[in-house]
Amino acid sequence: MELVQQQEENRDVKVYRVANDLYRQDPDWVTFFREVLGVEGVVRRVFPNPHDLARFEQTREYSEIQQMVAKLRERASEPADAREPTRVITVRLPKSLHESLRTEAHERKTSMNKLCISKLLQMVDEGLIPND
Repeated sequence: MELVQQQEENRDVKVYRVANDLYRQDPDWVTFFREVLGVEGVVRRVFPNPHDLARFEQTREYSEIQQMVAKLRERASEPADAREPTRVITVRLPKSLHESLRTEAHERKTSMNKLCISKLLQMVDEGLIPND
């Protein structure tokens, strides 16, 4: 059991080091996200199993990677769509939730788009996602 725990910690540290090395190169946040957290990023390559990925998302290393994304977004000098094509999604939501998001964006002095992207970048507890 100890060996398995040690191997998991080694993978956690490996992923964090890759992320930190890239972060120190001061990439734009989209590149960082793609290379670290994206579908073909280092996190998904090292943790292809959903159970292992969920465990990693509970670690200090993952939390620090999320902080890196937030800091890179904060200091972004140009719109993300200048570096990578954007895609549009339509989300159906109740009027009350839309109003709540609009109010939160106003209170935070940001756009609804930036607020929603921030919320989408955050980890969601699997128990909070309803089944279809």
